[in-house]
Amino acid sequence: MTPEEQKKQVGDAAAAYVKDGMKVGLGTGSTAAWFVKAVAEQVKAGMNLTLVSTSVQTTQLAQSLGLVIKDINDVGTLDLCVDGADEVGPGLALIKGGGAALLREKLTWEQAKSCIVIADDAKVVDVLGRFALPIEVEPFAWKGTVNRISDVLTEFDIAMMPKVRKTGPNADAPYWITDGGNLIFDVACGAIHEPVGLAHELKSLTGVVDHGLFLDLADVALIGGPDGVKVLHP
Repeated sequence: MTPEEQKKQVGDAAAAYVKDGMKVGLGTGSTAAWFVKAVAEQVKAGMNLTLVSTSVQTTQLAQSLGLVIKDINDVGTLDLCVDGADEVGPGLALIKGGGAALLREKLTWEQAKSCIVIADDAKVVDVLGRFALPIEVEPFAWKGTVNRISDVLTEFDIAMMPKVRKTGPNADAPYWITDGGNLIFDVACGAIHEPVGLAHELKSLTGVVDHGLFLDLADVALIGGPDGVKVLHP
């Protein structure tokens, strides 16, 4: 089974958690896209859902499939949010943000009663940090913010400097600009042994909008592999 087939199987599996009348958050990324496609089939079959999106990219995909996306401010508490992850660690601690949608994803997750993370089995790790940690930063005075980030990283024995993400959907822009107009800096941590402490310290920094550590947010993980879908709990 290819990685893409694994992504499809968890996208389909997550759709089984969706019930008629629900308010549902649609995640961002290549795995979440399969969930969006599965939801589109449910709606075509007559299911009534209220849908919100975590990114411009997901909104465009959903609308291309005939789905109506609502403004999250008009929807209130969501019943469910389904999204992918770049790493799934112990206790369903996650690194997200490879698609640069981490802020809107986190806002949507925190507005949902239940959150399901979907991923292929290559994303499951014993220690977070192999995937570079994304940090979303306000562009104004970003150099000072990066210096403060580096000081915090040093406290947690992470030696690598944050690197601005340059490759993005807008080829004319020198840096990747998020949907919210911010920059993304990636940190090759190697290993994050104290994710809770690091998350708290990064969030406290002026200029840091948010980071890709998603802790105590996922209720269930659906992991695709050659033997089918595994269900993990915190």
